[in-house]
Formats: sequence, C-alpha cells, structure tokens
Amino acid sequence: MMRRLYIRIYLAVLASIAMSVLLAGIAWHFVAEPQAFAPRMGFFVAAAESMLPPASAPPERQQAAIERWNNLSGFDIAMTGSDGRLIANKGTIWDDKAAAISRTGAFSRRSLTLSDGRRLYAQPPKSARGLLHGLGWLAALLAIAGAVALCAWPVVRRLTRNLEKLETSVAAFGAGDLTARAHVRGKDEVGRLAKTFNTSAERIETLVRTNRALLANASHELRSPLARLRMSVENVGADTPAGVSEEINRNVRELDALVDEILTSSRLETKNGGGLTFEEIDLRAVAAEECARGNAEFHAGSGSEKNVKGDPRLLQRLMPNLIENANRYGGGTRVEVSIYEAGTGLNIDVCDRGLGVAIAERERIFEPFYRPAGASERAGGVGLGLSLVRQIAAAHGGHATCLPRDGGGACFRVWVPV
Repeated sequence: MMRRLYIRIYLAVLASIAMSVLLAGIAWHFVAEPQAFAPRMGFFVAAAESMLPPASAPPERQQAAIERWNNLSGFDIAMTGSDGRLIANKGTIWDDKAAAISRTGAFSRRSLTLSDGRRLYAQPPKSARGLLHGLGWLAALLAIAGAVALCAWPVVRRLTRNLEKLETSVAAFGAGDLTARAHVRGKDEVGRLAKTFNTSAERIETLVRTNRALLANASHELRSPLARLRMSVENVGADTPAGVSEEINRNVRELDALVDEILTSSRLETKNGGGLTFEEIDLRAVAAEECARGNAEFHAGSGSEKNVKGDPRLLQRLMPNLIENANRYGGGTRVEVSIYEAGTGLNIDVCDRGLGVAIAERERIFEPFYRPAGASERAGGVGLGLSLVRQIAAAHGGHATCLPRDGGGACFRVWVPV
C-alpha cells in the first residue's frame, strides 16, 4: 500500500500535538489542579476559626497552633493581626519581602481573612514542586517545547534522509557520473521520484553511450578512406597545379586531425578516461620541444622543474593544441609559453598579442566545435582543440581557463597538480 508523504507528515504533526497535550495535562495536574479544584474559600475560613484560638489568646498559644498546622500540612504558615502585625510564624514564608508582597495584594501566597480581622498566609515548602510553581508556566512550556522537539527530530530526519540520498545521486549524475543511481526505498513520493530518476538516468546513459560509440566508430572508419585519399593525392600527376594539390593536402590534414581529436575526446568522456596511464612527466621538456616546433618563446619559472603525474600521450597533445590556437588567432605575434609553480601544481600559460577574447566568449570557446565571432574557416581548426585541452586538464585533476592579457591579447592557463 502506497503511503503518501503528506499523510506521514500530517501523522507526525498529530503525534507531536498529542505529546504536547499529554505533557500539558501532566503539568496542569501537578501545578494548577490543586488550585483549580480546591474547596471554596469559606470552607477554609470556617475550619481555621474552629481550630485556631481566639484573637485575644496569648501569642504563645497562637504560635503553638500555627506550629501544629505546619506539622500537619507541611506548609509554611504565618498569621497577622487585623492591624497587619505578625502574631505567629512557622517556616520561611514571613520575611520583609514576603510581607511587602502580601501587603500589596499580590497572590503569590495563599491567604485568607478571618471574621475577626486576622489574616493567614500559607505556601508550599521549597522543593522541586515548589520551584516549578515558582517559575510558573514558563518552565512548563519550555519542558513541553523540548519534549516536542525531541520527539519530532527522529521523525523529520527519517522523512528528509531519503531526500538527501536522492539529492546526492542527482548531483553526482549532474557532475558527469552517468552511472549514478538513487538508492531510496519506500513507496511514497520520494521513493517514486527516485525510481523515475533512475529510469531517466538509465535512458540518458544509454543514449550518450550510443552516441559516443557511433561517433568513435564513424571516426575510426574514416581513417581508411583518408589514408587512401592521401595516397591518391601523392600519386597525382606532375601536371596538377601546385595550389590545387596543396589545398587537397591541407583538407586531408584537417580531416585527419579532426578524426584524431574526436577519437581522443570520446575516450576521455568514458568513465575511466579511456585507460589513462600515469607516469612522471617533465613538463618543461615537453613545452620546450613543442615551442621549438611551433616557433613560440618559452619561459621556465620557479618550481617548473617539478614533475607531474599524467598520461604522456595526452599531455604532449595538450601543448601543441594551445600553441596552434595562439598562432592561429594571435595576429602573427610571437607566442609566449610559461611554466611556473602555483600552489600544489604548475601553471602553463600560453599567451599571444592578438585581438583577445570577449568576456562573453571566454567560457564558450571551450565548447566543442565553437568558433569565436569573426573566425574564418580558412584559418584552420574545427573548434575541438580548446575543448580537448580542458578535457585533458580535467582528466589530470586540473582545469583550463581563458584570461585577458595586460596590453592586449589573451592568455590560456592550464593548471595541473604536481
């Protein structure tokens, strides 16, 4: 039988209210009931006049009567004359403060007036019950509130714990873990929501895996016709114009680079990164080699001698992607590459003096197949180079960002842990 979440919450509220009423009844029984259901005042007046000596009796006799009442009742008792002066007293009820309070007409003490003008005062002895009565309803309400909070805590935690589990699974799925599933039991709305999420996640994972496999297979199958096309171009006769041959060769190289980048990106998007192999790598050597090949200026800063753990094939792919991108959009200026220590890792800065990157595009340029505004296809590239750079950095526990450069241009910074 399905249990609705709102019914469970409603029952929890009813249970809390029932507990509050029960505690309030107990407090009423011990604190207020003796006063609410006590006999009428005339009964006490008649009883006191029949048991006490007359007002003309000696003070010693009246003191003895008050002490006898104290022994029988356990209450602290005091008696004053019609003029307000103390006649007899037993206990701690009568002191200057009590007398002042009583004379102002306060009802903090039980009192009654006899027919001859004498006045009796009585109060319970100082005990735990007396302390509760002295604190009044404030203490009772605080006790009730604490009990309700204590009783409601496990109920609320039980209701919200499943929501927290579901939130953790959804967050993991949103962070890229397509295998994340919600492990929530129950037949209420939260349980059904978890089941719906798992079904949707399964469909999304299947769709993404199918698309990745299709893209990887298609890219792999393109390798064979590209190789044949390259061989055919090389065998073209000498009478072919040089510009046509060069154009064909350029297009073949771009297609080959595109296929290679798609395959690498597909492998990195898998859960285990396509079987990465981590080794100790000297980034200075990799950067110096690629800078010499790409006609870039290299600077080795403080701490750059530290090695990083990474996949050699991917890190050697990262550097030329950054340098080629800077050469492509740097406006013919010299590209500068710097490696230096930054916190617990190394920064790789690849900077140019081109037009720079607009603020609105500094994140978008890392998206696959995105071209900045005004970029020409003739400049080369298909929009996967920077996307692949960010994927490689993330696979090594780092990140890639685009920053403005003082004096104009752009800097692409990759941080990887040492």
